[in-house]
Amino acid sequence: MSEHGQSQHDIFSQSVVRIESWGKGDLLLLKKLLGDPVMTRYLGGPESDEQLVKRQARYERLTEAGQGRMFKIIYQSTGEPVGSVGYWETTHYDEHIYEMGWSVLPAFQGQGIAHAGTTQAIARVRSDGKYQFLHAFPYIENPASNALCRKLGFTLVEQCEFEYPKGSFMQCNDWRLDLTAGSETAIVQ
Repeated sequence: MSEHGQSQHDIFSQSVVRIESWGKGDLLLLKKLLGDPVMTRYLGGPESDEQLVKRQARYERLTEAGQGRMFKIIYQSTGEPVGSVGYWETTHYDEHIYEMGWSVLPAFQGQGIAHAGTTQAIARVRSDGKYQFLHAFPYIENPASNALCRKLGFTLVEQCEFEYPKGSFMQCNDWRLDLTAGSETAIVQ
């Protein structure tokens, strides 16, 4: 371990990917991420083409509206987009917070890509300085996303019922990261 608590694997993973702002040409990636039954098994199923077009427009407006940011995760060696990560404003128990979500294409899962991309996004949300807390709400039966929350230094607050997509409720874990704490909490083993 280095003095900042990063293993050599984490340092390597950070250089494997970069995040770039979501843009007009990213609908195909969105379809691969949220239009596929395998990719959305923990999210209530795939979205229709119409829903994806609307989501694409929301993603494009998010930064401009000052309500968060969406990023595509780019695999450095090929320059291809392999996932997404983002954060957006929401209200949870009458408190204004940022919520975060991520997704990585199946061929790239299990390689530390979600960790690397999400770590980079957490650094961006910290620099916003708007809210104290960042939450993630993975489905309770999604072991990979729950493990990622733990590894990134989020604290498990509780299990809760969560609406996603609109009109569909599922049991999720409420993970919370204090954005005012030092950045070292985002790189916990």
